[in-house]
Amino acid sequence: MPPHKPDAAKVRAALDAQLIALDEPPYDGPEDLRALLEACVPVVLRVYDRGLRPEREIARFAVRHLLDRLAAAAPGRTVEVRVPPYAAVQCVEGPRHTRGTPPNVVETDGRTWLELATGRLTWAEAMAAGKIAASGSRADLSEHLPLG
Repeated sequence: MPPHKPDAAKVRAALDAQLIALDEPPYDGPEDLRALLEACVPVVLRVYDRGLRPEREIARFAVRHLLDRLAAAAPGRTVEVRVPPYAAVQCVEGPRHTRGTPPNVVETDGRTWLELATGRLTWAEAMAAGKIAASGSRADLSEHLPLG
C-alpha cells in the first residue's frame, strides 16, 4: 500500500498553527511535503514535553508520517500497527493476513509511537511500562525501531 500523501498546504497550516500555539515563530524550512512532515514530529514532541496536548491535525500528520516510514522500511502485511485515533498500517514480511483481526497487532498511543519511532523510547522500555499492547509471535518491532 502506498504511503498516505496529505496536501502540503494543510500540513504547513497545521504546523504553523501548532508553532503559534507554542509561542514559536512559523515554520521557515523547505516547503516540500516530506520536509514539512518531518518538521511536524519534533514540534509534536515539544508539545508533549511541555505537558500539553498537540493539535489533532499536526499529531495526525506526525504519527501517520512515521507509520508510513515504518511500512516503507519493513514492507509486508504480517503485523498491523495501530495508533488510534490517528492511523494504522500493515508491515513486516511474513504470512499475509486477509480477513478479520490480524494475528499480529501492535497498538499504542500517539506519544509513545513518536517516541519509539524517533528513539526517545526503546521497545523494551515501552513494553515494561505497559505503553504497548502487542499480540502475536511477530508483533515485536524492536528490530525496526527507531526509524533511520
